[in-house]
This record gives sequence, C-alpha cells and structure tokens, in this order.
Amino acid sequence: MSDTQQRIDQLVKSNNILLFMKGSASFPMCGFSGRAIQILKACGVDTKNIATVNVLDDQEIRQGIKDYSNWPTIPQLYVQGEFIGGSDIMMEMYESGELQQLLAPKA
Repeated sequence: MSDTQQRIDQLVKSNNILLFMKGSASFPMCGFSGRAIQILKACGVDTKNIATVNVLDDQEIRQGIKDYSNWPTIPQLYVQGEFIGGSDIMMEMYESGELQQLLAPKA
C-alpha cells in the first residue's frame, strides 16, 4: 500500500462520517460536493460532525481516493469506514430513507 493509500485508509478508519470533496463543508467548490453536504444536513447531520478532505488541496489524495474506492468521481462519502458512494448514490439512499437510518445516532 502506498503512502497516499495509507493516509486515506487512516482517514477513513478514524472518522465516523468522512466526505472527500472539492472545498469544505462551509464552502463547497463544486455543485456535487455542495449537494452532498446538503443531503447530509437534510439527514440531520451537524456539519461539525462531518470530517471533510478537500481534494483540491492535495493532488495525490485527489487521485488516490479514486483508486482506494475504485470509484471514479468525487465527492465520496464514508460512514464508519464503509464506502457509501457519491452524491447520486447519496440522493437515492436519502430518497429511500436508507441514508437517514445509516446516519442516525446509535441508541
């Protein structure tokens, strides 16, 4: 595993909700990243509880995350170490109620 892959793996495993995106939760830099944040907010997730990685700040992470997940696009959502998908998958899961269940605080 390369250094970049190890860094990504560490980030994924050490954050409950992690979004690799363009920009930040407070200032998304593309429509898909903004949509991902809005979906998480609609699920009741406080943006303070979302760890984000701005892929525009690190070219190695930007390419490395695509290899890590075997998913070609950004944003990418991980919940408790599990790859969920991009904004389209998030929207489908939100509409079905599946994402809300996944993100609901465990009792």
